[in-house]
Amino acid sequence: MRSKEEYNEEDLARINEVVNSGIHSIERKPFRFRLLFWWWVVVGVLGGISWISAKLVGVV
Repeated sequence: MRSKEEYNEEDLARINEVVNSGIHSIERKPFRFRLLFWWWVVVGVLGGISWISAKLVGVV
C-alpha cells in the first residue's frame, strides 16, 4: 500500500471525492447480536439432530 506522501494533491482530491460519495456514504444499521445468537441456536439444533440420527443408524 502506498503512503499518503506518494499521492499528489489532484490524486488525493479524487480519492476523497470517491470515498465520500455514492455507496461509500450509506448509513448502515448497527450489528444485531440477537441474530447471531439465533444462528448459533439453529446450527446447534441441526447439529444435535444430525448427531442423534447418526447415533440411531449406528455410524457414531
